[in-house]
Amino acid sequence: MPDSSCRARDPYDAPMFPLRTVVLGAFVPSLIFEIGIGAMLPIIAPTAVGLGAGLALAGVLAALLPVGQILADLPAGALAARIGDRYAMILAGFVAVLAFAGAAFAPGLVTLGVAVLATGAASAVFNLARHSYLTEITPPLRRARVLSTLAGVHRIGQFLGPFVGALVIHGGDVRNAYLLGVATAAAATLTLVLVRETPPGERPAAGSLRARAAARRAARRAGGLGPRMGQVLREHRRVFTTLGTAVLLVGAVRGARQTVLPLWGEHLGLDPSTTSLIFGIAGAVDMLLFYPAGKVMDRLGRLWIGVPSMIVMGAAMIALPFTGSVASMSVAAAFMGLGNGMSSGILMTLGSDVAPKEGRAQFLGMWRVLQDSGGALGPLIASAGAALGSLAAGIWVTGALGGAAAGALARWVPRWSVHANRTTRRRAGLIS
Repeated sequence: MPDSSCRARDPYDAPMFPLRTVVLGAFVPSLIFEIGIGAMLPIIAPTAVGLGAGLALAGVLAALLPVGQILADLPAGALAARIGDRYAMILAGFVAVLAFAGAAFAPGLVTLGVAVLATGAASAVFNLARHSYLTEITPPLRRARVLSTLAGVHRIGQFLGPFVGALVIHGGDVRNAYLLGVATAAAATLTLVLVRETPPGERPAAGSLRARAAARRAARRAGGLGPRMGQVLREHRRVFTTLGTAVLLVGAVRGARQTVLPLWGEHLGLDPSTTSLIFGIAGAVDMLLFYPAGKVMDRLGRLWIGVPSMIVMGAAMIALPFTGSVASMSVAAAFMGLGNGMSSGILMTLGSDVAPKEGRAQFLGMWRVLQDSGGALGPLIASAGAALGSLAAGIWVTGALGGAAAGALARWVPRWSVHANRTTRRRAGLIS
């Protein structure tokens, strides 16, 4: 069982977010990078229409961004294992610069599609590498707060992106939003290049986090590339088929939230601006809770956040088809935001809990395949209900997935993570 070697020494007296390694090495680049992604998301379809695509094809091109993420998740793990987490992030930043530029100056739909797909792939590498990097340098009993804050930074960046994109587009060309992406990807990459893991002349103390990380990097160089992806998947197949099912379900519930609100707003005949406002309310509630959620996970265990968050989201989705006004829909949306905010960082934290030391990046690559596949599955379920003539039924099915996700977490997290709750930690000797 992972992290069984950790002992009861309380790490809370150490700085929560070390400036160089965590804030400058992960949070700041992630925020900058996600602003560019957020600015790109709303304009892919209009750009495609401007290049001659119909609405259906424009939707397909917009979907290439998450498709690129899913396709690149496993190769991202192999790449990070080969060249290291930090260098993988830097390489992803360079690729994103080229991809954003390609989208800005795309002469046709094929070029635009390739650029969007490449942006998704670069995002997958960047996200996987920063997750693996923080898993390596963060003590387990502070892990949830660090990773939930990273998730919060990701959400803030994508929340700000459309507004910054609208600002640069106003009175100009839509390609300015892609050029904003070029600038943000370049700035994130430059930050990573300038932030060194160890300042000149500073020797890490024996036994420190930095010393252990340096030792692992040296061992990786001496021993080759470590376990291959296939070996990692075979050795941990039971984790992926049990706890991985919970990851898939949580991803589906979260992904459905992005779809059911605008679909139900359209069903009620609401003005798009009103639906956007309701969506914004849910997003604001969501962003308020990432640090408290991480603190609860660190103090009490992962289940204290994972199970309630899925129950709240599932119940809010089940309630949504019973709403018939802006006020009632806003309440349901706010509860969805509450549940989503409560779950901030839960999947990354669980992935870090159960990831092996050898083959960590490859393991997390498969972990993100499950997470991202769930995120793509949820909207498809809700949309299938609408296509079959009952949007409410589709939404109720996604709501039921919330209950299934809560049950799967309660069943499998204690088996694989010593950080499931205080009882599992006590049995592992982490606390007294």
